[in-house]
Amino acid sequence: MGHLALEVADIFHTHGPAWRKAQQGHLSLGQLKVMSAIEQCRSAALGGHVLHCDGCGHDQVAYNSCRNRHCPKCQASAAKRWLQERQAELLPVDYYHVVFTLPAPISAIAYYNKAVIYRLLFEVAAETLSTIAADPKHLGAQIGVTLVLHTWGSALTHHPHVHGIVPGGGLSPDGQRWVACKPGFFLPVRVLSRLFRRRFLEELRAVYGAGQLQFFGEFAELADAKTFAQWLAPMGRCEWVVYAKRPFAGPAAVLAYLSRYTHRVAISNSRLISMDEHGVTFRWKDYRAKGKTRHKTMTLEPEEFMRRFLLHVLPGGFHRIRHYGLIANNARKENLALARELLQVAPAATSDPALADGTSVIVRPTFVCAHCGAPVVIVETLMRERSIRAPPQIQGVP
Repeated sequence: MGHLALEVADIFHTHGPAWRKAQQGHLSLGQLKVMSAIEQCRSAALGGHVLHCDGCGHDQVAYNSCRNRHCPKCQASAAKRWLQERQAELLPVDYYHVVFTLPAPISAIAYYNKAVIYRLLFEVAAETLSTIAADPKHLGAQIGVTLVLHTWGSALTHHPHVHGIVPGGGLSPDGQRWVACKPGFFLPVRVLSRLFRRRFLEELRAVYGAGQLQFFGEFAELADAKTFAQWLAPMGRCEWVVYAKRPFAGPAAVLAYLSRYTHRVAISNSRLISMDEHGVTFRWKDYRAKGKTRHKTMTLEPEEFMRRFLLHVLPGGFHRIRHYGLIANNARKENLALARELLQVAPAATSDPALADGTSVIVRPTFVCAHCGAPVVIVETLMRERSIRAPPQIQGVP
């Protein structure tokens, strides 16, 4: 059954072929793969299943998802799976939201150095939070941090920043007690901003000295060390945006927030309004405006819309959700168990049902009928389409 609402896939289907041809040699393999995945998602190209409902006798076809992390249609289910794993990790304390943003000039060179600069953004933000929290003048404790990378502004421009979700407290240096932060206050934002700026600039100079940065176009002259030093100097004097929001209203609010932010893509299908002779129109939020005037619409040429969307394709294998400190992957289970013991709360209940002998039971999702809601059964599997591939051409051989 066709859909009525406009999707990113529709824009790629309609304008993608001509644009790919015009941009031949300028789009990366990763960007081309994202376009292809979004175009084919939940279509016959990826195969699927024929489902039958014994309740009402209705048959329906469910096509497979592409599961690409940049696909607007796939991230809701991915977020749901991820949240189920995180739910048992929440502690009964206040949680805070902290954001670290890069200045515009560094964001500009980050586009050509995504893997290097995004990694620094993660590592320096985590180090900054951990260092200030460990200082006895502030909290004097080891904290846990979940960081989520976003690379876009609401208008699809390149705007890399990380959102941090942090429990309001941590373990004492000797691991014998839980140290809570002051009610409604986590860490001083000005101190975080200064340390983040200093440490990021130090690390940026280090990766530049190691030859890990590359420059193109208007930034090509930065390949000269003296020019780079002059260009970077003002960054140490300007303000770097680091801010902390008020604590969440309980663990449920933390999960609701995470469900919106962890698996978000550059633009959701729900923000798209129309695609016509004027271009692609979508909703966006202007954070420089106040009140209701923040909510605006923008129309871009289809080519510009696709260019902006693909600005945010991440390098292959790059993790956009990372955990540090108490909830780092290597010791998360032990640290959370200790924290719960010190907070005098019951151990987290496992969400996996088990048999009497303790063996875990894997509960597989059940398809339900779109008409009556009754369980349906798979009566046929549809194989994915196989694209016809020509043999490679050998130079000089027709």
